[in-house]
Amino acid sequence: MRSRERILATLLGRKTDRSPYISGMGFWGETLERWKKECGNPKLNLEEYFGFDKNIRYTGDWDGIRLGVNPWFEQKIIEDKERTVIYRDIYGIVREDSKVGATIPNFLDYPVKDWDTWKKFKEERLNPENPPRITEDIKEPAEFLNNNDAFMSLGTYPYGLFGTCRDFMGVEALLISFIDEPELVADMMNHLTDLWLSVYSKVVKYIKFDMVHIWEDMSGKQGSLISPAMVKDFMLPNYRRISQFCKDNGIEVLSVDTDGRVDELVPLFMSAGVNFIFPFEVAAGSDILEFRKQYPELGIMGGIDKRELAKTHKDIDKQIGIIDEMLKYGRYIPALDHHVPPDVSWENFCYYSNCLKEVTYKIAVL
Repeated sequence: MRSRERILATLLGRKTDRSPYISGMGFWGETLERWKKECGNPKLNLEEYFGFDKNIRYTGDWDGIRLGVNPWFEQKIIEDKERTVIYRDIYGIVREDSKVGATIPNFLDYPVKDWDTWKKFKEERLNPENPPRITEDIKEPAEFLNNNDAFMSLGTYPYGLFGTCRDFMGVEALLISFIDEPELVADMMNHLTDLWLSVYSKVVKYIKFDMVHIWEDMSGKQGSLISPAMVKDFMLPNYRRISQFCKDNGIEVLSVDTDGRVDELVPLFMSAGVNFIFPFEVAAGSDILEFRKQYPELGIMGGIDKRELAKTHKDIDKQIGIIDEMLKYGRYIPALDHHVPPDVSWENFCYYSNCLKEVTYKIAVL
């Protein structure tokens, strides 16, 4: 069974030859640099080294598919300091980044502040037709993508309803706008959905997709940043529109990526057609075995504590035990609950990956 077929069958609860064995959701750049030094291979390729299956392939700007700001802003340095640099990025956000290591940026200014700036931004940067949203030579990347063994996703970071609006306004301004300017928030989310569906309808003529993906990152350790009522009123009508697009175009998986505690969000998203959610962060209180019991029809990826990989083999064994248990129920893709941090040694990641291969290569019991 090909990797693409295996992932799709797994998420939909169909018979597979075995479980997907993938590299996960990514790695910090500092992590990869550490491992290259520790293993003595500056050209380390994890997929080749461990024999991972093809991972989910997210399509975006790099494939000539523009789902957001278009044209991009000119990236411009505003102030170059000793340890940080302040600049405007391609999305119009003014941010301060560290020059000495990977840290969370300090976001200083955003392109949308009110109705006037939103209207201007929408007209100049979010027009579904002008400039073109898909590259003129789409047939060339389409040929490669259609013949690739990767599970194909339409949509990627940073494109979601809450997530993208937050990048337009900043989290505090967006949260205040839900109360003070609800019509503004609704217009942003409705327009984004119009934009995406317009682009989706063009791209699916050239590329066969297995999944449509929505990126949100709308939770913290305490739970969702907005109330269930707000999710229902502002987001779910648009989720249903996207879900209907999937049905109309034979796309069987609709996924959401959101960090933090998602107890409130999972049933809401599922009610609007979402059938695959990740990463289920353990630090936020997520227990994937409990989610599996509550939602047997939900595709799950993640839920394995990345922090434990920096500890002992016994600690890693406990995480492998959770994976082994989850695989008995099906509809689960084993993965850590986010990027692998740089405190994880190469030796520990090798141990984890080899143990992961052992459990995923067991014949599934369905």
